[in-house]
Amino acid sequence: METAAGNEMREDRYSRLRLIPWWDQARIAACRVLVIGAGALGNEILKNLALLGFRRVVVVDLDRIELSNLSRTVLFRAGNVGEQKAAAAARAYCELAEDALVQPIAGNIVHDCGLGIFEWADMILAGLDNREARLWINRAAWKVGRPWIDGAIEGINGLTRVFLPGKAPCYECTLGEVDWAILERRMSCNLLAHRSDAEGKVPTTSTISSIIAGIQVQEAVKLLHGLPTLASRAFIFEGLNHTSYTVEYTENPDCMSHYTMPELVHLPEPSAAWTLDGLWKRAQRDLGCAEVTLEFSRDVIWRLVCPRCGAIEERFAAVGSVLYEEGPCSCSGQRRVVETIHGYNGSEAWGSRRLTEIGLPLLDIFVARSNEREIGYLLEGDREAVLGAVAAGGSGLP
Repeated sequence: METAAGNEMREDRYSRLRLIPWWDQARIAACRVLVIGAGALGNEILKNLALLGFRRVVVVDLDRIELSNLSRTVLFRAGNVGEQKAAAAARAYCELAEDALVQPIAGNIVHDCGLGIFEWADMILAGLDNREARLWINRAAWKVGRPWIDGAIEGINGLTRVFLPGKAPCYECTLGEVDWAILERRMSCNLLAHRSDAEGKVPTTSTISSIIAGIQVQEAVKLLHGLPTLASRAFIFEGLNHTSYTVEYTENPDCMSHYTMPELVHLPEPSAAWTLDGLWKRAQRDLGCAEVTLEFSRDVIWRLVCPRCGAIEERFAAVGSVLYEEGPCSCSGQRRVVETIHGYNGSEAWGSRRLTEIGLPLLDIFVARSNEREIGYLLEGDREAVLGAVAAGGSGLP
């Protein structure tokens, strides 16, 4: 571990940071960070990570830069308007830290990103205004055993909270009736997503995003060094009177997020090399059992069926990625019935499809279950295609 005593004569970019007795710059440089959201909070998170010396980052965002973003985002310029936020933020990060490796992913974290991205990360920082995305991040982080740090802002108020893997309460434990009602409104009764033009339009300022993102990254540094954090608690900042306090969360014994995969097998091939039936048969051998179920990381819309004319459209798309407006039948105008699938047990018609043909993202994880045991399969061959230059190398955590 690098210490101030061991580096007191060394003068470089991080020499002032090394004066902190417990600071380990090498550990920070090696840490793999997944940043979800590149808006107001995400910009400040990324700026802080770059200045502190984090050198291996993946940034995920589905939006493009608008003119109104420029009042709240330090990494964007007028010439970036219309560009993908993730790509522009990644370039700006590398301008602040020339030796950094930053992989942008333009996509929805819920539908477009495999669980392998979470497994790659040592820690996850989220700057979002979306409960659905937070819930997905929480469940994904628990599945692969990774900590995540949440931030939320509105007006001149905000909060930061830390959720550790396998240690309840988690984010889902904090959700109340109002939160669940808002989540349910995102989806229609037939599992098609309502378009939400209001997302990303939360009123906020650059000042509160600086405060909350600063706390988030500080918690990440503390977590990396084994120091006390806001684990299962929230730091609340009220901007009108500049007051702050912490909130203790309690565990929900019925929470659906408290699941961690006991065993993960890294398969060297890409998703395209496997059919569902082929992976299922591999699971039969590994589990030593004929009765095996192969479960998907998320539900998939198999097909849309018109109850009036009987027309069937196969979709194979993640639930939530098909909009409500696509529901009516083009022939009869009748609202179609959505049929979903959750996995494969050796008898369904979709067993011959490649893993790339069932509506799930690359670098995903499939869980095989028997009555006695379960195994997760990560398709390692997708890693470079998804993560680019940051794919190589080991963890920065001790």
